[in-house]
Amino acid sequence: MSISAAQSAYILTLSCQDRVGIVAAVSGHLARLGGFILDSQQYADLEAGRFFLRIEFKPDGGAFSETLDELRAGFAPIVRQFDLDWELLPSNHQPKLLIAVSQGSHCLNDLLYRSQTRNLPVEVVGVVSNHPQLRELTEWHGVAYTHLPVTPDTREEQEEKLFSLFLEQEADYLVLARYMQVLSPELVERLAGRCINIHHSFLPSFKGARPYRSAHQRGVKLIGATAHFVTSDLDEGPIIEQDVERVDHRATEEDLIRIGRDIEARVLARAVRWTAERRVFPNGMRTVVFR
Repeated sequence: MSISAAQSAYILTLSCQDRVGIVAAVSGHLARLGGFILDSQQYADLEAGRFFLRIEFKPDGGAFSETLDELRAGFAPIVRQFDLDWELLPSNHQPKLLIAVSQGSHCLNDLLYRSQTRNLPVEVVGVVSNHPQLRELTEWHGVAYTHLPVTPDTREEQEEKLFSLFLEQEADYLVLARYMQVLSPELVERLAGRCINIHHSFLPSFKGARPYRSAHQRGVKLIGATAHFVTSDLDEGPIIEQDVERVDHRATEEDLIRIGRDIEARVLARAVRWTAERRVFPNGMRTVVFR
């Protein structure tokens, strides 16, 4: 359902240890309420023994509760029976994003444009950067810009300010839109499951400040990008989305940079969209993504 859907539609997401009867219990409860299922996707990870479910539904008469709290209370017995990790929200709920960026504008501009034109179901509550250059772009979109410079000696203080801003803005996610600083393990732990990063898919093969130059020198035939949740293992968190494009011997370093930036922007936008629509489920070092 689009982000303009009525407030009375809801999305239920859950994960738990797999066992018989989960879908029957949930769908039976919705039927008794008079809930009409608009979309339902499920996945059983047989290796991990985990079950994942996403259901979008709306009222269709009957004894359907009028408030979200009543709906949540009605699911409580099922939650206890199956020990669910679950969430129930209106389908038009828009999570709040705080975007962190350094000097590259391509991912930031794409997210701001998509949000401003309502093509991304999120609310961008602010942009934070360790450089001042992107203030004009950000404020042109009507979004507050916070400059938090950082040095090796001030990293701890800077991260405290960043996290305080995250809390003050009541952000749901921190999105690293080419933020070229490595977050400390302490901050990563605070933001577990709530921090999304984008990087070129050359890692770990082509590290450093000019990965596209190294890739060009090696004559790569595929370039791409990866969006993932941030963990303390650098660039090894659970992957949400990836994409690639084929290149050939005619591509210069500048061509690779241009193509790579386009891939990064669209991969990050898809990862943010799917996360905002509650389609992404952490599953150990992997994710389940209901597209």
